[in-house]
Amino acid sequence: MATQLDNGVKPYNHYGAYLKEKYNGQRVFKVIVDGNFTCPNRDGSKGYGGCTYCNVDSFTPDTARKIPSIREQVENGIERARNSYGAEKFIIYFQPNTNTYAPTHLLKMMYDEALSICPEHTLGLSVGTRPDCLDFEKIALLESYTHRYDVDLEMGMESIYNDTLERINRGCSHDEFLSTMKMLENTSLELCVHTIFGFPWETEEMMLKYAEEINKHPKIKFVKLHHLHIVEGSIMGVKYKREPFHLFSIEEYTEFLSKFIPLLRPDIIIQRIFGIADKELLIAPNWGFPKSGIQTKIDKGLEERGVKQGSAYSLS
Repeated sequence: MATQLDNGVKPYNHYGAYLKEKYNGQRVFKVIVDGNFTCPNRDGSKGYGGCTYCNVDSFTPDTARKIPSIREQVENGIERARNSYGAEKFIIYFQPNTNTYAPTHLLKMMYDEALSICPEHTLGLSVGTRPDCLDFEKIALLESYTHRYDVDLEMGMESIYNDTLERINRGCSHDEFLSTMKMLENTSLELCVHTIFGFPWETEEMMLKYAEEINKHPKIKFVKLHHLHIVEGSIMGVKYKREPFHLFSIEEYTEFLSKFIPLLRPDIIIQRIFGIADKELLIAPNWGFPKSGIQTKIDKGLEERGVKQGSAYSLS
C-alpha cells in the first residue's frame, strides 16, 4: 500500500513542495555564487580562525583564493542546473561566508550583476549572512529588490545558547540575533534561520528549546536544520581527531527530529533537514549513504514514527 511519502507528501513542510506550488510546477533551482567575502571572526574584526566547525577553505587567505567571476559562476551554474536537473527558473544564492559583510554600494554592484545574467528566468535572490553583519541600510538594499524578485535573507543562528556560541568561536551572541530580528520586524524580506544540532555539551532538552525560540518570531518563514558534522580544515576537526566525541548516528538524528518537528510552528517551511559535506572533507559522522539516501532514510523514519509538523506546537 502506497504511503503519503510515496505520493510525495512529507511529514513536514518541505522546500521542494513549496517551490513547486509557488511557481506553478516549474523546476526552480538555486545557483550558488561565491562573492569572495570573509567573516568578522576571521579577519580580526571580532576574532580569528572562524567558527570552530567551519572549513575556512583550509585557511587559505582570501587574497589567494582563485574563483571565477560572478558572471561565470551564474552562467555555469545555470547551465549545470539545466543540463543535470532540467531546471527552468533560478534563484541566485550568495552562500559562502558572510554575504553582507561589505559596504552597501559594493553589495549592490554584486547583487545587480548576478541578477542581470539571466533576468527572464531569475525569480529570486537569497543571501546568507550573520546577524551581526546587518544594518538598516543593508536591509533596505535587499528590500529594494522585492518588487522584482522573491528575496530571502538567511541568517545563521546556530545555537540559542551564548555559552555554545562562545565555545564555537562564533563571535556573535544570541542577543545580537534577537536585536537583528527586532530590526527585521517590519521587513518585506522572507527570513530563513539556520541551526546546528548535536554540540556534545547540549542536551536533547536544550536542543528542543530551539523550536520554542524560532516559533516566537512570526517573520521566520524558513529554517535550515543541520546536524553537527566534522570536516577537514576546521578547528573542531583537529580537536575531534585528538579526542573524538559523540555525534548523531542517522538513527539518533531521525529520532531527535521526530521530537523537534512536531514542536515547530506548522507554517514554517523546512528548506533543509540535515547537513552534508564533500566526501573528501567529511571526518564524521559518516552515515554511509549519498545525499539522496540520507534524505530518504530520514523521511521514512519520520513517517514511520507518525511525525506531523506542528502537532505539538503551542501558542503559549
